[in-house]
Amino acid sequence: MIRNLLIALAMPLLSTAAFADAPAAAAQGPSMIEQLVPFIAIFAIFYFLILRPQSKRQKDHVGFLSNLKRGDNVITTGGIYGTVQGLSDKFVTLEVSQGVNIRVLKNQVASTVNEGAANA
Repeated sequence: MIRNLLIALAMPLLSTAAFADAPAAAAQGPSMIEQLVPFIAIFAIFYFLILRPQSKRQKDHVGFLSNLKRGDNVITTGGIYGTVQGLSDKFVTLEVSQGVNIRVLKNQVASTVNEGAANA
């Protein structure tokens, strides 16, 4: 009785093992275009959320630096506050205190500062 039960349970396992030796039908994978769609979508998201805003910010900063003139009150990326005394292609001379001038790289000037905001 137990022997018959074991044989009944083993038959489906043995029959599937026999079918496993038969050649399987070729499985069709996704096409090349279907594989590229996620990569294209990720690149588009990356471009619109990161690259495009950064290039716009950089373009605005270059325009700001080209419009910089003597007498502007500015702050550098290092947090130094001063008044523009001189300009060259690469450097800006800032007066940080009366009679104290420093030269900094032009691209390190972060923004102009309103006189009211500087005193607050």
